[in-house]
Amino acid sequence: MHELSLMASVMAIVDDARTAQGFAKVRVIRLQVGALCHAEPDALRFCFDAVTSGTVAAGSQLIIEVVPGRGRCPSCNQVVAMESRCDCCPHCADPQLRMIAGDALRVLDLEVE
Repeated sequence: MHELSLMASVMAIVDDARTAQGFAKVRVIRLQVGALCHAEPDALRFCFDAVTSGTVAAGSQLIIEVVPGRGRCPSCNQVVAMESRCDCCPHCADPQLRMIAGDALRVLDLEVE
């Protein structure tokens, strides 16, 4: 389950922010998770309590915003929705869509005390 290592990386970002800004407690962590980034939001939520236990983020709320997949077709230049990384262009059937959204996991912001 790579979601555990992803949440550990999120906590490393939180720790770096705490060092830089000097806050004592995290109330909310907002993540942006791409629909095509191979990270399951439910699995991230499951791992969240384990990685935040005993940290400044213990008891905080995790908010996940899912970003849909989108790609640009190199043949017809259309921007289209993508359900999987293997989708073909629905306009011209080109199988080489270039993903432009939905493949990242980002910490959007933190609410801290």
